[in-house]
Amino acid sequence: MDLRKLKTLIDLVSESNISELEITEADGKVRIVKSDGSVAVPMMMAAPAAAPVAAAPVAAAAAPAAAAPVAAPVETGHIVKSPMVGTFYRASGPNAKPFGEVGQQIKEGDPICIIEAMKIMNEIEADKTGTITKILCENGQPVEFGQPLFVIE
Repeated sequence: MDLRKLKTLIDLVSESNISELEITEADGKVRIVKSDGSVAVPMMMAAPAAAPVAAAPVAAAAAPAAAAPVAAPVETGHIVKSPMVGTFYRASGPNAKPFGEVGQQIKEGDPICIIEAMKIMNEIEADKTGTITKILCENGQPVEFGQPLFVIE
């Protein structure tokens, strides 16, 4: 991988909320992990010569074991999921009133939170009319694509 490209990737990871980035190309694989000191550390790995078939079953066997402890209890009601990776905010500012509270009646299209992605504030709207019964994320928490944010009944 080109050194300039690698430096650009390290800078992007250092300046973002991403804690880990892995890129695979024909000539190898690069994994950049942000340490506690917010400095990205690149880990370069050589491309495997002839063992991609053998590596796949090992990864597949390890994945269910890693996913099992993370399993959350099944929520009842309609779950509003994050449409993107970013930082979850319940209000438009630190001293502003939150968009949605537990027990609040909302209509489809009402703003319920903000997700900041790449320094852009994205207003997330309710996709169903109902009452907010649970808020599943903390203010300022990083969220993943598809992560449950709210439960609406």
